[in-house]
Amino acid sequence: MMQSIIRDYSEKRDFIRMKIDTTITLNMKDQKKSVTGICKDLSGTGMLIEVNEAIAEGTELQTSLPSNNAAFPALETTVKVVRCSETENGNYLLGTEILKVDG
Repeated sequence: MMQSIIRDYSEKRDFIRMKIDTTITLNMKDQKKSVTGICKDLSGTGMLIEVNEAIAEGTELQTSLPSNNAAFPALETTVKVVRCSETENGNYLLGTEILKVDG
């Protein structure tokens, strides 16, 4: 039984989520618009991003997550919004899927 539970959990998460709470820039490809948010966590397949406006599911965004170390460049990706939910404070949490790491 325990082995079954462990296997079920590992199938849901192939990558560990790292809490980072770092400023991120989102560029909406279709609208030529830029939004700044907070990347709450990051994994090998996605990011959780808090922003102050709703962004529709299915929207593709170019992201730039700066590095705190000059030896490493910013992490630039193309993501797709898979979930957008309003928080208690009126902001929005975007669940995103990383489609491509740019650069």
